[in-house]
Amino acid sequence: MIIQGEKFTFVDTFESPITVADSWVMPKNKLGDGNGEAKLYVGSRDKMEAFFGEIDFTVTCFVLRQDLLAYMNAIKAEYLTPSQDYRGKDEMRSLWSERIEKINSLTDDLVFFTIHEQSQIAGSRGYVNSSDKVYKLIREISLPLVSYISAMRLEYNGHPLFYLKLFADFEEIERRKAFIENYGTIKQTEEELFFCVREEEVKERIPTVRYAREGQDEYRRKLLEECPFCPITMINEESLLIASHIKPWAVSDSKERVDPNNGFILSPLYDKLFDRGYITFSDDKRVSISNWLSRQVKDRIGIKENQLFQFLPMNDVRAGYLDYHRSMVFKG
Repeated sequence: MIIQGEKFTFVDTFESPITVADSWVMPKNKLGDGNGEAKLYVGSRDKMEAFFGEIDFTVTCFVLRQDLLAYMNAIKAEYLTPSQDYRGKDEMRSLWSERIEKINSLTDDLVFFTIHEQSQIAGSRGYVNSSDKVYKLIREISLPLVSYISAMRLEYNGHPLFYLKLFADFEEIERRKAFIENYGTIKQTEEELFFCVREEEVKERIPTVRYAREGQDEYRRKLLEECPFCPITMINEESLLIASHIKPWAVSDSKERVDPNNGFILSPLYDKLFDRGYITFSDDKRVSISNWLSRQVKDRIGIKENQLFQFLPMNDVRAGYLDYHRSMVFKG
């Protein structure tokens, strides 16, 4: 793959995204108490060490300045109209501008830094840390629970390098915004905020909102009238089909949320892949598959890069929404 004019050999992608926990971000982004800690939970120690190459590793990573800017633009709505009670909630608008300036002040487009394993921490959970200023900048711009990091292993001139990329979690922002709109501010106990491993338990108590949104029954009905089956799998059992938004619900205005041109009917696997930005479509109905999926997953999802789906509904308005999806949602 070519990055900033340099040729890298793709090896693999870490099997799961790294959740940005409340314990890791800088103080003004936090939801709970404390000042934040620099160690980042990556996943199980065994899988982390296998991916990064050895026990007690120190490895060279890089981020792209354009990726950091893309993340800030993707998550801008969350900075301006927060779905969570951030400690610096009243400053979020100015913080967004300040952080954009910091990213723009980076002298290189491709920015290197090192991370090392926190091997002194006992147990099966794998952590990394760094004292690098770029690592600190990532902690500063990340918003907890609605952001995540993906890691890709590459080789350059025979040496391993790790490409890290920060993403906005539109699905989680959507859940939290919809919960506020329907039920009021989300309440979490101090224990839930401190022990980030319990976040999944918190999520389970947030009501499902996909079909509870105002106007979504009509939105789904119109999409089914246009294409009463998933154009990828050809499944036509309505109970197995999902009305998926192209421009995410969380960042759409009231008209876009109910515009049937802003959607496709998809079966669950492809709805999830599309929502999470792991696949997208061209205006001529061909699929692109993100390299931020691991090799194993890419081999198992049942579709191939550039595959044509002739029954995918397309028009000029839908193409406009897809342009947003390709630039802001797809993990290119």
